[in-house]
Amino acid sequence: MPIEAVTAPRDAGLYTGAPARAPKQAMDGEVFMQLLVTQLQNQDPGSPMDTNEMIAQTTQLAMMEKLNELSNNAKENFSLQMRSAAAALIGQQVSYTGADGRPATGVATSVSYAGKVPTVTVDGQAVALDAVTGIAAGAS
Repeated sequence: MPIEAVTAPRDAGLYTGAPARAPKQAMDGEVFMQLLVTQLQNQDPGSPMDTNEMIAQTTQLAMMEKLNELSNNAKENFSLQMRSAAAALIGQQVSYTGADGRPATGVATSVSYAGKVPTVTVDGQAVALDAVTGIAAGAS
């Protein structure tokens, strides 16, 4: 009596589908550390990594993390400067390009920080800070 082969369907057990892994697009500390650990695991036992080379790579990791921190601080500082500049416009005569593409002027009455770029309310109309084209002395 012949014995039939047992086959599992492709959608069962180990074959339920590989988890989709999104590749990292940026080199961060975690990726750098994984590379270092992989390098240590796969090194030749007869000639292990030089201590100076390992210290140099660890120093590079620390420098990269500090540069990322500095970059984040610069972004936060720019955001704070935009907020300060927008707040300083309150009560000032502001020129801007209107929604119709024509120049417009008005007095800035309030500021909103809800979006990435602060918006200034000028005569009831919300104007993005980067759309402001000029500032004149305050209205009397």
